[in-house]
Amino acid sequence: MEASTTLSRDAIRAWPKAELHCHLDGSLRLTTLLELARRQGKVGLLPADSVEGLEEVLRQVDTSDSLEAYLAWFRYTVPVMQTREALRRIAYELAEDAARENVRYLEVRYAPVLHVEEGLTLEQVNDAVLDGLRAAERDFGIRTGLILCGLRHASEALSLRTAELAVAYRKRGVVAFDLAGGEAGHPPKHHLHAFYLARNHLLNLTVHAGESWGPDSIHQALFYCGAHRIGHGVTLYQDPDLLQYIVDHQIPLEVCPTSNVQTKAVTDYAAHPLRLYVERAVPVTINTDNRLFSRTSMTDELWRVHHYCGLSVPRLREVVLNGFRHAFLHWEEKQELLRDVEAELDRLLAGFSQPSPAS
Repeated sequence: MEASTTLSRDAIRAWPKAELHCHLDGSLRLTTLLELARRQGKVGLLPADSVEGLEEVLRQVDTSDSLEAYLAWFRYTVPVMQTREALRRIAYELAEDAARENVRYLEVRYAPVLHVEEGLTLEQVNDAVLDGLRAAERDFGIRTGLILCGLRHASEALSLRTAELAVAYRKRGVVAFDLAGGEAGHPPKHHLHAFYLARNHLLNLTVHAGESWGPDSIHQALFYCGAHRIGHGVTLYQDPDLLQYIVDHQIPLEVCPTSNVQTKAVTDYAAHPLRLYVERAVPVTINTDNRLFSRTSMTDELWRVHHYCGLSVPRLREVVLNGFRHAFLHWEEKQELLRDVEAELDRLLAGFSQPSPAS
């Protein structure tokens, strides 16, 4: 790309954004992780006892050799997220950090069953997270939604309990049910009762699929689980017929580029199929996945796909708008939000030397 047709990080930071795939327990501030560990007497569970030391250790995330190795990093964050105060604070700070880079709408996801090791009930866990998000909404003007995750490697009974919790909170801030965790050996069809319960109670559904397993995982997410969106979907290109189905039915992908590189779903940004998907009219959204582990932000992710994956400015604009188009919001809310965002993007891009959308 020529310099006249590229955007700087500062320019992208000014854009209004939506994020649809962000894990609460992978998006702590590093300073908060260390402070909570010290308060709770758990510094010994961390791989270092200073921010600088933790920063150095976290660089090793880039050398993870699989999705499962990447997921192992959660062993450092989950232990400090067992109190209402910690959960509320982490949720609040995540929404604050997003708002400060002009994220207007944020969907946060997590697995409540991971946070009951020290006596909290699932309801107490969920109330604490929602309380933090609501406080951030009041303080920073951001809109948020909460997605509850079942876990692939856990029993279907636990997924069903999480789906029941999601249903109970459907009108109190929870917008969807998800299935997360290592894909290999844990097909989504093993959790059908949880998805049926959620779907039967009108909840939105998204499923991690096609991240470290082939397109069959995506196929199961769609046709067994009834997913409305697909988390990651990197391997979709391996099944041209399924790709065409995704295009025909405009099923969104929640793509997380840096995470996909770190988990070795792709070798590097240039090898990521997201540009192919955009060119084929797949509704691609860009997301951070885990802000702490990937040391990233929405601004960084959009800048990287613009510069390293070759998305032109018009296409980047469409990808940003997709985040709002496919948010788990009511239709009327989305249309109002979209009108405001499109008008703001047009103002920000006025006078910018843009290539044609086909470039």
